[in-house]
Amino acid sequence: MEEDLFGVCPFATAQSLIQGKWAILILHHLSGGVLRFNELQRRMPRMTHATLATQLRQLEREGLVLRTEYPQIPPKVEYALTEMGEKFGPVLESIRTWGMEYIAYLHTSPKTPENGQKQC
Repeated sequence: MEEDLFGVCPFATAQSLIQGKWAILILHHLSGGVLRFNELQRRMPRMTHATLATQLRQLEREGLVLRTEYPQIPPKVEYALTEMGEKFGPVLESIRTWGMEYIAYLHTSPKTPENGQKQC
């Protein structure tokens, strides 16, 4: 059903574009500028090489990431946000703001025994 809404519903379209587990983090890191593959992987050490390659290919297919390969030895490949990818910047900032507010909420909300947390 979501596929029927792609390109029609803005929420379904956005969800489809950033569906990968690491997509938002990749877009966040690339929002700081051009990065090589290994630089991206160093910033996200828990992600495997194969997963990063797959996620970058998907973001490239979707028109959010630009891959530039330089014909030299050793090979050099850089990744950057496309113009459409850069337009995701305000969304990233909103996610960051909300995430910081949620982290603060977690630190101030009472912990309940049901979720395995200690009570004061």
